[in-house]
Amino acid sequence: MKAFILAAGRGERMRPLTDHTPKPLLMAGGKPLIVWHLERLAAAGFREVVINHAHLGERIEAALGDGSRWGLQIRYSPEPPGALETAGGIANALPLLGSEAFLVVNGDVYCAFDFGRFSRSTLGPAAVSMVAAFAHLVMVDNPDHHAGGDFSLDGERVIYANSEQTLTYAGIGIFSPAFFTNVTPGTVMKLRPLLDAAIAAGTLTGERFAGRWVDVGTPQRLAELDLELRDQELKNA
Repeated sequence: MKAFILAAGRGERMRPLTDHTPKPLLMAGGKPLIVWHLERLAAAGFREVVINHAHLGERIEAALGDGSRWGLQIRYSPEPPGALETAGGIANALPLLGSEAFLVVNGDVYCAFDFGRFSRSTLGPAAVSMVAAFAHLVMVDNPDHHAGGDFSLDGERVIYANSEQTLTYAGIGIFSPAFFTNVTPGTVMKLRPLLDAAIAAGTLTGERFAGRWVDVGTPQRLAELDLELRDQELKNA
């Protein structure tokens, strides 16, 4: 299974930090945010990674290279200025992702999720079922800055948010290429309309992740994560 890291966003809320540094290269715990993903993907058995980029994309390629230092093969999917949004970016990268289901990870989150559950070497019957559903989302408890959440779960089926319990999409999911069949490459399109269509069809599945997850969307949250990771490193030293 290949992995796709979304790294094309401008990071407006992170300015001025992102004026000269693409958001996925901002440092937390002594390494760029995106490197935490690369290390976890490599440890989980992934070998091929595709990364999209737009804002300062050349700096991402210069920093990460071909991925060999992590035992990975990285390929890049450049986008025009302004980027193509999530669904548009994924559709644009499909020629690099192939015909099998793939993992998608937002480049601007920090998450301790075990990607090995989805790698080819660890796929079990449950994961195969997820892949067959065309899209499977990892969701987390709502953070303070997104208290209303995005969706609810009915067993493994993702449904529209209800009053009983809502969860936030973690920016991690498994998608089949067929999920993006109706998205023309080069089109600017968000992911939400496709997810809504899958909910209406009853085909969108998901799960709740209870571990550490941070949407690194502001300089304050980045600073807090940096301090947390550095403290953790000192404790483990």
